[in-house]
Amino acid sequence: MDIDFEHYQLRCELRGHEDDVRGICLCGSEGIATSSRDQTVRLWSLDSNQKFVSSKILVGHTSFVGPLAWIPPNSEFPRGGVVSGGMDTLVFVWDLNTGEKVYTLKGHQLQVTGIAFDEGDVVSSSVDCTLRRWRNGKSVETWEAHKAPVQAVVKLPSGELVTGSTDTTLKLWRGKTCSHTFEGHTDTVRGLSVMSGLGILSASHDGSLRLWAVNGEVLMEMVGHTAIVYSVDSHASGLIVSGSEDCFAKVWKDGVCVQSIEHPGCVWDAKFMENGDIVTACSDGVVRIWTVDQKNVADQLEIDLYTSQLSRVGGLKLEELPGLEALKIPGTTDGQTKVVREGDNGVAYGWNMREHKWDKIGEVVDGPEESNRQLFDGIQYDYVFDVDIGDGMPIRKLPYNRSDNPYDVADKWLLKESLPLSFREQIVQFILQNTGQNNVNFDTSFRDPYTGSHAYVPGQPSHLSDISAKPTFKHIPKKGMLVFDAAQFDGILKKITEFNNTLQSDQEKQNLSLTELNVSRLGAIVKILKDTSHYHSSTFADSDIDLLTNLLRSWPVAMIFPVIDIVRMIVLHPDGAILLHKHFEAENDILMEVIKKVTVNSTIPANLLTSIRAVTNLFRNARYYNWLQKHRSEVLDAFSCCSSSPNKNLQLAYSTLLLNYAVLLIESKDQEGQSQVLSAALELAEDENVEVDSKFRALVAVGSLMLEGLVRKIALDFDVLNIAKAAKGSKDAKIAEVGSDIELLTTQS
Repeated sequence: MDIDFEHYQLRCELRGHEDDVRGICLCGSEGIATSSRDQTVRLWSLDSNQKFVSSKILVGHTSFVGPLAWIPPNSEFPRGGVVSGGMDTLVFVWDLNTGEKVYTLKGHQLQVTGIAFDEGDVVSSSVDCTLRRWRNGKSVETWEAHKAPVQAVVKLPSGELVTGSTDTTLKLWRGKTCSHTFEGHTDTVRGLSVMSGLGILSASHDGSLRLWAVNGEVLMEMVGHTAIVYSVDSHASGLIVSGSEDCFAKVWKDGVCVQSIEHPGCVWDAKFMENGDIVTACSDGVVRIWTVDQKNVADQLEIDLYTSQLSRVGGLKLEELPGLEALKIPGTTDGQTKVVREGDNGVAYGWNMREHKWDKIGEVVDGPEESNRQLFDGIQYDYVFDVDIGDGMPIRKLPYNRSDNPYDVADKWLLKESLPLSFREQIVQFILQNTGQNNVNFDTSFRDPYTGSHAYVPGQPSHLSDISAKPTFKHIPKKGMLVFDAAQFDGILKKITEFNNTLQSDQEKQNLSLTELNVSRLGAIVKILKDTSHYHSSTFADSDIDLLTNLLRSWPVAMIFPVIDIVRMIVLHPDGAILLHKHFEAENDILMEVIKKVTVNSTIPANLLTSIRAVTNLFRNARYYNWLQKHRSEVLDAFSCCSSSPNKNLQLAYSTLLLNYAVLLIESKDQEGQSQVLSAALELAEDENVEVDSKFRALVAVGSLMLEGLVRKIALDFDVLNIAKAAKGSKDAKIAEVGSDIELLTTQS
């Protein structure tokens, strides 16, 4: 569907906060107010050059500040005022004329989550499950609004209040009476906003946005975010903007996401200015304004600086890649790979020892992305937990890596969240239970990350002794599957078009070329794959899959790698995976046909690379597990040639395939399969010419199979101890660490 829409571009960045920016409030002609985890509220006003500058800093809260509300100018506040609520349970009313705090509103027992201004009164919501109404600095009424924490409150033009809660509902209030309960979300309702003339917008932890009529009817549901949605706002133009933990602010029109604006971290809040510009609050401490007015777009240098924080090629930051001058330095081993920056692309070169020169391999289009890792504040973690402390306290995010000490993580997290250290053991047990690390022993001593001092917890002994020593492993066992989920779709289509033109110009092969209709259909397939925000609802036709399988069967083997690359991405699409599965389970199994075709003629690296990545991506979907186990021996034998390849990307794809097979075969308790994977992984781990990331994955496969599989004795017979000792002596830290893990395993009975 084509929608008339002008895309937003960066207008400016407002820097000054020292921690996450949590809330935004538009303050009429006075400017923009923002709240932060740094315990301050800042006012940003236009200077004589029409640039936003920090004009006031409002200091008084003793913990992070969240919700804000604007008091329009009146006799008490001639330039208007701002109301702020904080983790410290307090509500402050500020005079923007003086920057002074006029009222301190005490009464809530827990964090203040929402504020609305109602005909001279301030209404606040809290994790303590209540709403409070304040008048002239005093509490005039309070009531329990929900049986769970209240996360937001908004006032309707008609005078009613609407609340959103951890209980997943919205409630409509006339005075202290609930006149309607809105049910539909499946998780916490985190943000609310009024959409003029239509109803109420809600943002939820379930990843969706909803537009409700006042009678409770759902007028529209918007799905596209991949994590918690924290905020939502609308503009008179009909546009909607939302902010999410997935690091995107999304712009919606008529229920369709028309733009996704990527940020370096979590987007806590997003608001429209009257002129249609958007203000976003990010966890990197920066406030950003986005505009469609070309006259106000930031200069190219500022845009480039911003984009550089987001640009990555094959998992590498583009800005950090060396230029072509790096190719003046000779390689050290045959097949050594180096990625350099050429314009806006990363290009891979391989060292040719015989000719003593760098050979161009090609443009880097994607990298070894560990897609099972979750993003939090712009950083990838093995886990990001929702932690419910109980007692009406809000659910918080706790990031954790398996290589971390859970006691250290708990200590730092509790201090960061201003929670009592008495929760320490509860948090640690939560981590251990949810990561399957109950049998691993950790150092339990507390050391304050800021002062280095130890903590006293009532009821605990001054020191712990006689704890049975159990092994602590840093990188094993591997849990979850790795996939290759990035693709340069434009490059894929370009290559298919190039090959199709070649076929059309060859009289003997013209009959193999695509019609214009089929070329257009391929473009439509790629468009669906690009739009990941609609994977939950987008579908393919059987004819789409038939088109791809026919190309795999009919086109010359040297031309099929871009088609295989499309198949690689389709297996990650929910509907595409289902349709493809039928062709893999058929009597004429197209995938095994392709594998045999590309490995018999293994002189085309692109064929090998795309096909091995396609098989690796099958591990994302459990419906393929039977196929993967049934063809395990054939698949591993076919791709075994990759172990000795000097091509770094092939090595990495092969080691990833082995690691995924190790995880699957441990789960299915297939000893024969485990033995085959172990043998292949050990061969890769022993090879001195194998690149670091590939060797690491092979070693993790070995360690995981020894720890949780059925082949520990076989590994010892294969002299795994010497391989572990060699790895332990590596200059690369992670190789040395996994080597230590495996060496420790060899000593266990």
